[in-house]
Amino acid sequence: MILIPDVKRKNYGVFGLGLSGLATCEALAASGARVYSFDENREARDKTAQTEYRCEHPKNWPWKEMEALVVSPGVPLTHPKPHAIVRKARQENVPVIGDTELFARALNATEPHARPRVIGVTGSNGKSTTAALIGHVLKQAGEDVYVGGNIGEAVLSLPAFDKDAIYVLELSSFQLDLTYSLRLNAAAFLNLSPDHIDRHGDVDGYLKAKRRIFLNQTADGLAVVGVDDDYAQGVCTELMARNAVEVRPVSAGSALGRGVYALDGEIYCNFDGKTLLAGDLARARSLRGRHNHQNAAAAVAVCERFGVSPVLAVKAARRFEGLAHRLEEVGRIGKVLFVNDSKATNAEAASRALSAFSDIYWIAGGKPKEGGVESLRSMMGRVRGAYLIGEAAEVFEEQLKGAVACVQCGDLEKAVAAASADAAASDAANPVVLLSPACASYDQFENFARRGNAFRALVSDLASTNGEAA
Repeated sequence: MILIPDVKRKNYGVFGLGLSGLATCEALAASGARVYSFDENREARDKTAQTEYRCEHPKNWPWKEMEALVVSPGVPLTHPKPHAIVRKARQENVPVIGDTELFARALNATEPHARPRVIGVTGSNGKSTTAALIGHVLKQAGEDVYVGGNIGEAVLSLPAFDKDAIYVLELSSFQLDLTYSLRLNAAAFLNLSPDHIDRHGDVDGYLKAKRRIFLNQTADGLAVVGVDDDYAQGVCTELMARNAVEVRPVSAGSALGRGVYALDGEIYCNFDGKTLLAGDLARARSLRGRHNHQNAAAAVAVCERFGVSPVLAVKAARRFEGLAHRLEEVGRIGKVLFVNDSKATNAEAASRALSAFSDIYWIAGGKPKEGGVESLRSMMGRVRGAYLIGEAAEVFEEQLKGAVACVQCGDLEKAVAAASADAAASDAANPVVLLSPACASYDQFENFARRGNAFRALVSDLASTNGEAA
């Protein structure tokens, strides 16, 4: 656990008691703060019943003596409108922050000789894989590495600071919006596609939040920036023009005169005017597809700064096992491969999965996001059929009309049954049943992980029915 300095006997509010919220309560209480907590969900409130930060309604909090309100990343700050707790805090002139800001304050209070190194990763897509891959490569190189934030452990649940350790944080736009004093030794911004517009107002607001990852970086820091989309390319150009931090561009489709790039799965580096072939990822099954090659390029760019040669980084990346719900192979029944890409909650993420396979029996749908799947029509040559579920099903069928045959399935169980039957009966040598929804999960599942777990269970049940091991 990471303890927070200068909070003893001070009042802090914590609103939202998921993993990060509970970890925040624990860290603040262990640091001597008086913690006032609340969650709108009764089950979440019940988890605090036997603690010193037992839930109490915010109307009873000592707002006039409150140092800060720590909110979960899911609490709206501005759009579609500020949450009531945020409005109350602002009325009382109480700062609204997140758990990553408390991490930053603990870090900033650490003496320079005892300060660990910290890496941050953000982007619309690929940030979880990249953060995990950076952690994997550094561990393979013998470093003490802790990975957390928006992936795995809550940031304040990570082990206490160790000067020889490296902390790798996945940072969402929501988390960055609540963070003010974090200074990263290395910051990676992978890409940006329109997403979370309901929370940020427009794409400019979303981009502004993502750019905060470079806030407070100093001349000895490193900025790694993807250049395969216009938004991130613009950020890269601006950072290079400012010349306040070393910038390493990364790409998964274009040769670069400087930085790290991937071409047909081969990773090239140029840090000093000489281009080096670092290695080949074409057969790394956990890093399929061009998007994962960009993730790997970013990991190589970061890890080189921390003493890992690009050649060794690529070798380590080949041994990376990947993450659940991100192009995860969950089984094979006969000739049919089943792939769980439940984390693909927007069209851009789904396009990356679709580009990684052919002869696809595609399961899509859920709670739709702005734009739907209109942008994916050009990829339907890879798709044998679209099996549609959830609230988005009818809209998706209309958007895909004439590009691919669509089957209205309603729910995931029916979609898996229909897609697997059609794939097995097809003339394709290696058909793929791909769950890559291009939607949020909230209409039928609590989150993308629950959706992915349900898919995995359905594939397992199907294999048992067929007398096979998935």
